[in-house]
Amino acid sequence: MKLMTKDRKTLLYFLAAASPIAFAVWQTLLNNYVVEVAGFTGRDIGFLQSIREIPGFLAFTVVWVLLIVRQQRLAIVSLILLGLGTAATGVFSSILGLYVTTVLMSVGFHYLETMQTSLSLQWLTKDEAPRVLGKIIGVRSMATLVVLGGLYLGLQFFQPNYTWIYALGGGAVVCIGIYCWAAFPHFKDDVVQRKDLFLRKRYWLYYLLTFLAGARRQIFTVFASFLLVQKFGFPLEKMVLLILVNSAINIWFAPKIGALIGFIGERRALTLEYTGLIVIFLSYALVENGNLAIALYILDQLFFSMAIAIKTYFQKIADPADIAATAGISFTINHIAAVILPAALGLIWIFNHGAVFVVGAVIALGSLTLVQLIPDAPRSGREIRWPARGAGQAA
Repeated sequence: MKLMTKDRKTLLYFLAAASPIAFAVWQTLLNNYVVEVAGFTGRDIGFLQSIREIPGFLAFTVVWVLLIVRQQRLAIVSLILLGLGTAATGVFSSILGLYVTTVLMSVGFHYLETMQTSLSLQWLTKDEAPRVLGKIIGVRSMATLVVLGGLYLGLQFFQPNYTWIYALGGGAVVCIGIYCWAAFPHFKDDVVQRKDLFLRKRYWLYYLLTFLAGARRQIFTVFASFLLVQKFGFPLEKMVLLILVNSAINIWFAPKIGALIGFIGERRALTLEYTGLIVIFLSYALVENGNLAIALYILDQLFFSMAIAIKTYFQKIADPADIAATAGISFTINHIAAVILPAALGLIWIFNHGAVFVVGAVIALGSLTLVQLIPDAPRSGREIRWPARGAGQAA
């Protein structure tokens, strides 16, 4: 049994390393590729980014797919789809072709993310989950560092050949997926997962924290980097270097955060995160110095590792049979913000970019208030601190 546990973790590490290989290549090259090769307008890229989020919003459909495909196999098939979609991006350079390959890539990416969360929370014990999830983030950061570092060095000596770069990135991920299919045995599910859609009343705090985390993610991914480019004139190579620095720091930092969560508990870890985010978002709203903006961006990225605590909180309160379905549902909840916030806050940005980050501070304040409800030792039947008895017993 000990050997099987080790093999399960190894598979989780392989899946974690493979995903950024494809997605980092796809995302880093996208803006230049669609302008230089496909002739995209602002309307075209906006529509492409919108349809990219649709599979994330529809992640709850994974429940129905699991009726015919087991979780481990679905994770590996999703990884292969991610690789195929990325590899095909450089071949089908028409507007329609890019829309189709983006959907293929995005389905693979979002189903893989859902299954990674589900399998991690099922395969890891409650004691080891924070530490191992931190290591998984470190593995992802290492993969991102290697891929973007190689890409950055290659572009210093060669003109970009988008077809070959996309093919290499996507093809490598397809090969890793095939290896995972062939090299790892199919691990039997310890608990049979429910295959229907549901919302549990006793999970309400987890749902709400997941939604607010999605809102926080959008403000960082869309507007923090846009601030650096628009206000401080950051060129592409500097943005790539900044991502490389973040990835290098996370290789060391994320496992430490996982260990910290295991030591101080979810409530204290998330309190630290959201207190820091309030300061960071308010500083974004006022910053006038480019170097300070870089420091804020790096700190903002590092705080993402704290989100492990939301997952481990759910692991502790969940019925083990609910994990797979809830992973899909929570991914959909997380992506509601991705559909609503960018457009709404984009309108606010036109008039006052600082107000966007004030909204982010308000969201962080709401999250900070909610995490105070997490008990010192959360468990099924003890999902929140108050009231002490009968909390969340109804399903």
